Amino acid sequence: MKKTIIAKKKFGQNFLKDQTVLSKIIQSMPNNNNHIVEIGPGLGDLTENLVKYKDTTAYEVDTDLIAVLKSKFAIEINDERFKLIHTDVLEAWEQKGSLHNSNYDLIANLPYYIATNIILRAFEDINCENIIVMIQREVAQKFAAKVNDKEYSSLSIITQLVSKEARILFDVPPESFDPPPKVVSSILFISKKKDVELDKGFLKFLKVCFSQPRKKLFKNLTSLYSKEALSNIYNELNIKETLRPHEVDVSLYSQMYTKVKDGKQQS
Repeated sequence: MKKTIIAKKKFGQNFLKDQTVLSKIIQSMPNNNNHIVEIGPGLGDLTENLVKYKDTTAYEVDTDLIAVLKSKFAIEINDERFKLIHTDVLEAWEQKGSLHNSNYDLIANLPYYIATNIILRAFEDINCENIIVMIQREVAQKFAAKVNDKEYSSLSIITQLVSKEARILFDVPPESFDPPPKVVSSILFISKKKDVELDKGFLKFLKVCFSQPRKKLFKNLTSLYSKEALSNIYNELNIKETLRPHEVDVSLYSQMYTKVKDGKQQS
């Protein structure tokens, strides 16, 4: 008797079943020779489509699903077209630095609760070239947002720094999954620039800038820097003190950070 697999809340599992959505994800894959890395393959519905086109490596943390996937993809595993790794993907990144030893594209239906962490780690992984992931729509909007969009955030700025292109391809309704989530999902596409290293200090600076998104940027920054130092920087860069975090573009944030860092203008 075949064992029924029930999605586990602790792993944020929602199995994608909609064949139309699966086909659209495959059609959106970049035309290149990159390996594919999948995170959280679940019952293997997306995996089944991926391995038809390219060699694929999948990371799965759930022991029950590992057994299902080993059985389902026994031929592909034997032919070395599919490699299944039983581990927590964040731990794998910690240990190896990269999820694959050559250029790869990350294509996955990500668990909502760690989706942001996974994308940020993929940004740091020099072997990861393209990212096509299904995540909660609200989070996808933050990654893809441009200056003056209400969703514009520190994630938007980081994405613009590391990417050539970032956009939402299409939305996916809850009924495309089993069990259906309580939110709408989106397919996010990000094509990374080569050899971009994120300054950890700049990331901390952005966190402060967006600590209270509805307040003025100047006010947020006074938690770290003196008003006098900030006024000097604003005057030098010709910035209005009334601006809110979502009204400042990437270039200006970079200039502000350079001034702050060089002057060590801490309060």
